[in-house]
Amino acid sequence: MGASGSSSTSSPTSASWSTSDPAPGGGARLLGWVRLSHPFPSVLDGLVCSAVALLAGGPPSVVFPIGVGMTLLQLGIGTVNDVVDAPRDAGRKPGKPIPAGLVRIETARVVAVLLFVSGTALAGAISPLLAALAVVVIAIGLAYDLRLKGTAWSWLPFAVGIPILPVFGWVGAAGTVPAAFAALIPAAVAAGAALAIGNTLVDVDRDRAAGISSVALALGPDRAARLALGLLALVSLSAVASAVAATAAPVWIGLLAALGAVPIAAASVAARAFGGGGEPASRPAPQPDPRLGVAEQLAARRERAWQAEAIGLAVLAACWLAAVLGPGRSSL
Repeated sequence: MGASGSSSTSSPTSASWSTSDPAPGGGARLLGWVRLSHPFPSVLDGLVCSAVALLAGGPPSVVFPIGVGMTLLQLGIGTVNDVVDAPRDAGRKPGKPIPAGLVRIETARVVAVLLFVSGTALAGAISPLLAALAVVVIAIGLAYDLRLKGTAWSWLPFAVGIPILPVFGWVGAAGTVPAAFAALIPAAVAAGAALAIGNTLVDVDRDRAAGISSVALALGPDRAARLALGLLALVSLSAVASAVAATAAPVWIGLLAALGAVPIAAASVAARAFGGGGEPASRPAPQPDPRLGVAEQLAARRERAWQAEAIGLAVLAACWLAAVLGPGRSSL
């Protein structure tokens, strides 16, 4: 990973306040733990798995542990992510939970292990195959956290990991996957790569300043944004085309076409917000927030757009499954 940002006066395990500053209260520590685990993508992944399991005909007694299990696995991956980044964050992102002293790094490591064990145990209670998939999910997440994050290959775990979500949900509920997944999996790979590129665009300015590589910096922000838009367009076209091939009802086809435009629009907003790759002042700035610089405001806009992109893709996938594999439909 990147070089440590620690100094002689601070470390990943020490608080970032001086002895004259008040220690953070319980509410601040609780919020720190929530932020540490990256709850947005973790909960979204769990909801996707639950929705897929429900569409596969799983009962609540199966659907619920599938969703919770995936959420726990992703929370563990998010926690490891911040543990690994703590040395560098201590000098560059002091507001993050570990550098801010809201979470002890040793405790975070233990919690990450407990999250992995709990998520795998829930999967194993459903089937040995689902437990094996849980281990694969952990391996992909750790490959990102420990090796590929901050490199031009950071997109690869997303491209491999996103397709596992529908497989995890369907296998957990039905024990196998239908033939229609032959169309879903390649589209999910493209969606995962697009999300990964969008994720690196969120932090493109900070990564450049820190000397950290990413796919967005390797390609250049403009080219990376265009590639992400192209992949999202491919995903949307694939969803509509495969629904037509499956003779889905026209209302489903129209809905998929409309939903496919959502992540594309969100990615377009993000592309307009990176300001030419690190020069946000060259474009009209949004209404200023006195607490934030222009670059931070643009990064916040990019993050919100990326979140909308992720939600849009999740809804598109769920509707595609309902259209192609709903009642009375079993294959392309």
